[in-house]
Amino acid sequence: MPTAEPPYRTIANDLTAKIKSGELKPGDKLPSTRELAEAYGVHMNTASRALSLLHDRELITGHPGRGTYVAERSGQ
Repeated sequence: MPTAEPPYRTIANDLTAKIKSGELKPGDKLPSTRELAEAYGVHMNTASRALSLLHDRELITGHPGRGTYVAERSGQ
């Protein structure tokens, strides 16, 4: 029986797909952790973990006080 994907991976995969398809382009600002948590109905820690995963994949970059953006070289 297949197991469900953890919510943070679902969020990360959705955002990755948007980046890879060009829907989110390099330099585009991502929704805040709070906005992602509300949109996906998860705790803010879960949304934060998804963003951490994207950062580890070098798809996004954070700018303290300004937000999180699609990395200029996002592996497209």
